Amino acid sequence: MMSKSELIQNIADEHSLSKKDVKAVIESLATVGYKELKKTGAFLLPGFAKFVVIKKPATKERSGINPFTKEPTVFKARPARKIIRVRPVKAAKDAV
Repeated sequence: MMSKSELIQNIADEHSLSKKDVKAVIESLATVGYKELKKTGAFLLPGFAKFVVIKKPATKERSGINPFTKEPTVFKARPARKIIRVRPVKAAKDAV
């Protein structure tokens, strides 16, 4: 898996830019993405992926049965939360 510094180096070499400029662009892209996710709940990175915020509701404590041991068990309650899902765009799917 490519690290952040390797990504910056590859982009800088490919486009003959300084690593400092590439790093600033990547960090500003991340900042814009965070703000857009918070504001609208979705952020599209063209040609790569769409980031979507999904709201998971709270769950109550409930009882159940362990399917392996057949013993009764209690599942803990979970608070409401927001998660981020990443959906690849068609171009990314086709590239793989």
